[in-house]
Amino acid sequence: LGTTSYVFPAGLVANADALSCLVDDIELVLFEIEGNSNLPDPETIRALRSHARASGLSYTVHFPSGIRLGTADEGVRRKSVETCLRVFEKTLPLEPAAYILHFEGDQRGPVPSGDMNRWLATLQHSLDELLRAGLPSDSTCVESLDYPFELVEPIVMDRDLSICLDIGHLFFYGYALAPYLDRYAERCRVFHLHGIEEGEDHRHIRSIPHSELSHFLSSFDSASDCRRIVTLEVFS
Repeated sequence: LGTTSYVFPAGLVANADALSCLVDDIELVLFEIEGNSNLPDPETIRALRSHARASGLSYTVHFPSGIRLGTADEGVRRKSVETCLRVFEKTLPLEPAAYILHFEGDQRGPVPSGDMNRWLATLQHSLDELLRAGLPSDSTCVESLDYPFELVEPIVMDRDLSICLDIGHLFFYGYALAPYLDRYAERCRVFHLHGIEEGEDHRHIRSIPHSELSHFLSSFDSASDCRRIVTLEVFS
């Protein structure tokens, strides 16, 4: 059971200190926006490793938002690949349990690009660069977003990636939970769990219908016995 590194209004180490007695895993939510960055320096990495050794804590690394591996803009695509590799190299000493990666579209909604063939081909090209540089396929989890996951399923399967099934996103964008669990549960290494309140996601799970939550929990009975992480993806 995990949660994010932004439960308390403090940095990565302070959150690890406060949360290590409550959860088994912390999702390190990283960002790099217009010169502002919380990418960990060596001192932060040492402190996070110390928490992990003392408490048995593991870390899940969430690559920064705004990573656009499928964009037609080669400069943006190249920068996205470089950001992923920089995060990967900085966090490697933490031996992350998983890396969470968004396949962000050119646009929001159920169709992520006006040129799907080009977008998918560019995604594959960028991903192959990351894998050749050492990003481990089995612990790289492609997260479900606002479009049907079936659109990127061939890339995930062909490159033997894992999946981060975001339960909150499924509810928020109107996708049925049961078919996704039936189709993808055995390949899921991480699940993101959060509710929807007043039109906003990443809220308390009390808003999730009990029947849906029970169905989600029961899915572990039939899935394979590999280690999985359920992240309560809230930010307060």
